[in-house]
Amino acid sequence: MPSGDRALERGLRHAALAGDERAWRAWYEASFEPLYAYILWRCAGLRDVADDIAQETWLTAVRRLQEFDPERAGFVTWLRGIAANLAKNHFRKEKHRPVQALANIDVPARKDGDGGRREQAERIAQALSDLPPHYEAVLRAKYLDQQTVADIAAACNQSVKAVESLLTRARQALRQAFGTEHSQTMASPGEER
Repeated sequence: MPSGDRALERGLRHAALAGDERAWRAWYEASFEPLYAYILWRCAGLRDVADDIAQETWLTAVRRLQEFDPERAGFVTWLRGIAANLAKNHFRKEKHRPVQALANIDVPARKDGDGGRREQAERIAQALSDLPPHYEAVLRAKYLDQQTVADIAAACNQSVKAVESLLTRARQALRQAFGTEHSQTMASPGEER
């Protein structure tokens, strides 16, 4: 993060901790869209779950603001870390819920009649939450942030070949976590998407 950004975030942190509502509002407005896009991606498009996790992320951020250190990471990165943990916990709980408890949940029907879409999205979100952080990060950079392999390599100070290899392993891990019967939707190893 450039030093000017760090200075700005140090100033916003200081002001927010002092109770400056304008500082919080500025931070919220600047951070909401990239944070929500990330959460929605981690939740495989399940807006109701993403909304809950976004709300809990902001509540957690308010409670733990003193722990935020602009020298270590940017505010959005810190928020994404909180959201990732919340999503992981959410889908871990869902994975271990008894089948009888799941049967009592009233899931709104989709207008297009695709009742299996939600189940598939939940499985994708669970698979993402089961990935090691470095796999999730490279998949996020590629597919959510739409970065090229060269851009990811430059940001990570790695070679393009190393990032391609990491993406291949990350996609394979996601396929394995999601289940091989649904792996056709992911890019083939070595395929640039």
